[in-house]
Amino acid sequence: MDLEHALRSAVARLHDAGVPSPRADAELLAAHLLGVSRGRVGALALAGAAAPGGFAELVDRRAERIPLQHLTGVAYFRHLELSVGPGVFIPRPETELLAQLAIDRTRAVLAATGAVRVVDLGTGSGAIAASIASEVPGSEVHAVELSEDAYPFAAANTAPHGVRLVAGDLRNALAGQEGSFDVVVSNPPYIPPGAVPRDPEVRDHDPDLALYGGGADGLELPRAVVDRAVSLLVPGGFLALEHADVQGQALLGLFAASGRWRDVTGHRDLNDADRVTSGYLA
Repeated sequence: MDLEHALRSAVARLHDAGVPSPRADAELLAAHLLGVSRGRVGALALAGAAAPGGFAELVDRRAERIPLQHLTGVAYFRHLELSVGPGVFIPRPETELLAQLAIDRTRAVLAATGAVRVVDLGTGSGAIAASIASEVPGSEVHAVELSEDAYPFAAANTAPHGVRLVAGDLRNALAGQEGSFDVVVSNPPYIPPGAVPRDPEVRDHDPDLALYGGGADGLELPRAVVDRAVSLLVPGGFLALEHADVQGQALLGLFAASGRWRDVTGHRDLNDADRVTSGYLA
């Protein structure tokens, strides 16, 4: 089958399976197999090129709601191309807000003092840590990851940028380095136990360890991040923490209950949803 007809068939197959972006996914799968950009796929289709071998089989797997990123092995975050696969949380576009807040503060501290230490607690794929290290040259970036499945992906994604990755639990990470970090950033698990995600790609393929935050409200691990940040940060240090859009008020309450924070602020993402809470250690 030529590429144009194969794409049309793939779009129909993915649409019928409920895939949210059938055309984009079909073109990205073809691009993956052909080793070209998505834009180049359209040009090849117009030129009458043949469909790549294995394309129909890959489309069938996507129709089973296996994440696109698991099929291609790649996820894109800011300007980075990340290695991903089963066992690691796939970074989301909305998390770019969290990364930007951390990058902005990292730049500001570096400009003011000539040195800056940052840690990403629960780094997952390493997307945030790698983004900070690559976008703020001269920063010293650490990352902590507990999952044995996610750790190899984090290592592959952060090593090229000089991130200092360690295996550990965010609740007691980096013992002996208390009071030495200028920025703590985290996108911890925060889903309550009863709030099972609707999308099969998330529900069936993202690891539970990266989704469910513990406790009846899903905020056990976010609380732990706030507590650990109090220990890790220098006075005036900055914490930015991602959460569910319905947890903004709860996070403001967590910061307030600690009694250790000032200038606590909620931040809304591009969809105008509460997404990140930040504050400075008093």
